[in-house]
Amino acid sequence: MKVAVFSAKPYDRASLERCNATFGHELHFFEARLTIETAPLAEGFPGICVFVNDRVDRHVLARLATSGVRIVATRSAGYNQIDLEAAERHGIVVVRVPAYSPNAVSEFTVGLILTLGRQIHRAYNRVREHNFELTGLEGFELRDKTIGILGTGRIGTMTLRNLSGFGARLLAYDVVRNPEASALAEYVDSPRELARQCDIISLHVPLTPQTYHLIDEEFLRHVKPGVFLVNTSRGALLETRAVIEGLKSGVIGFLAIDVYEEEEDLFYKDLSNRVLTDDTFARLLTFPNVIVTGHQAFLTDHALRTIAETTLGNLREFEETGACTNAVTAEEVRGE
Repeated sequence: MKVAVFSAKPYDRASLERCNATFGHELHFFEARLTIETAPLAEGFPGICVFVNDRVDRHVLARLATSGVRIVATRSAGYNQIDLEAAERHGIVVVRVPAYSPNAVSEFTVGLILTLGRQIHRAYNRVREHNFELTGLEGFELRDKTIGILGTGRIGTMTLRNLSGFGARLLAYDVVRNPEASALAEYVDSPRELARQCDIISLHVPLTPQTYHLIDEEFLRHVKPGVFLVNTSRGALLETRAVIEGLKSGVIGFLAIDVYEEEEDLFYKDLSNRVLTDDTFARLLTFPNVIVTGHQAFLTDHALRTIAETTLGNLREFEETGACTNAVTAEEVRGE
């Protein structure tokens, strides 16, 4: 199949080209993000491949349909960037990678907790300046904490597994209880109960209309003072302005995020020679008890290989059968 690959970074191209030796697709790589302005690049391609910050809304899908696009393959488990109802109206199939490496995101989550909880990032910067003073670097031990996992799908459950060796008390919440997670953590009955009991809360739920701004001013009224929030899922799970107010008041003691709700104009770009125009994001970077990374939790050799293999396999299955096991529909999402 002839496929236009958008938001193609060097590591994407390398992994896709390596795996494509088995599949034989005709891949054309575009570093540009898919938007209404770049959609004409898809002219003549029956398949396009996108990533998390590509914009696949109803306007873009209408343009893609007139260009002959029949399938959109996202190189991610999440698909909130795609208007599924619009895709169905235009007869465009949407496929995803349901599980590329839950362990990659889980390990990164634990790494963020350890880095911020033990002030490793600040210590690193001090030593590079020949400052070996320890004042201000006091941390805490995870075995003394209660850690809550909000969302116990593949990634949330793997995070519980990776945290289980630290001796912390582990709690979990999900609308559907996972037997594997039940063996690792105690389930509570609501997000509010998780907020009340936990010192550390890590988010592992998809972004849906129901989870949009899950962590808002109301949620923060119920957390333990000085709570440690971690988000390696989707940026819009956090209402950023409410989180900033929580940081200023001390309600939030630590914040570690790999995602941001307005990240599409920031992440995966080199802006080191520019002034940030997002004042909210710039404000986040001023807090000494905040770590922000640029949506890299997925980025391991194992995950890239799995993403490439599954994506190219999805395209082959669709090309041969007109359907795909990993397709996602608006009806299925409404039923979740």
